[in-house]
Amino acid sequence: MTKTELRKTYKALRKDLSSETIEDLSLAISNQLLKIPIWEYSFYHIFLAIEAQKEVNTDYILNILSGKDKNVLISKSDFETGEMTHFLLTDNTVIKKNNYNIPEPVDGIEITNDKIEVVFIPLLAFDKQGNRVGYGKGFYDRFLANCKPETIKIGLSFFEAEVEISDVFDGDIGLDYCVTANKIYQF
Repeated sequence: MTKTELRKTYKALRKDLSSETIEDLSLAISNQLLKIPIWEYSFYHIFLAIEAQKEVNTDYILNILSGKDKNVLISKSDFETGEMTHFLLTDNTVIKKNNYNIPEPVDGIEITNDKIEVVFIPLLAFDKQGNRVGYGKGFYDRFLANCKPETIKIGLSFFEAEVEISDVFDGDIGLDYCVTANKIYQF
């Protein structure tokens, strides 16, 4: 299937998920993450869920990272440039929803891409080769292209892998892992 077809399909599937199902699946995904050897790093980038889009609730992962005393980074998106700026999440970080309902830091301590070691990535769908489909704006492709090559890229998905995304192109950045409630895919 093409990215456009997959976006339509998976937005519809997500729309049908109840709040309770989202919480159950999100907790299961966070527990699966504990099985991956990624916990020796220091700087972890995570997204804050857009509730209206019924994304994976990353609060459970934030609790794990906090319990392991990790540096957690969250982003602010610039829709004019298509770039993301990353800020250290602290007790003093003020978070506000932007015009697209994305929870973002108002300001804070900016951290450069070269410090980031692990990135948790929101997505709508992914395939068995580690290709992913997001919302189509390219924010994560631009961000990941500017990270170190060894940065670990982990997709989080409520659904299992598609066989193949048919219209992948060179600028698409693939995943190292994708984690669902039932399985850990490694690419």
